Amino acid sequence: MKNRLEELRKQRGITQEDLALALGVSRQTIGSLEKGRYNPSILLALRIAKYFDMGVEDIFIFEEVSE
Repeated sequence: MKNRLEELRKQRGITQEDLALALGVSRQTIGSLEKGRYNPSILLALRIAKYFDMGVEDIFIFEEVSE
């Protein structure tokens, strides 16, 4: 799943460490989310959306895989 987390974080001048502290996760978790190596739990996605005052779907882009 793609996301706009890094873009939004940088627009607001927030470090990965600051965002991690605000969300109660590690800096490594934020880095992994930004690089697409990790998809957040629903709870974490909701916390991120609330932090940025946006909808989850405005931050995380779901791309359906066709078979």
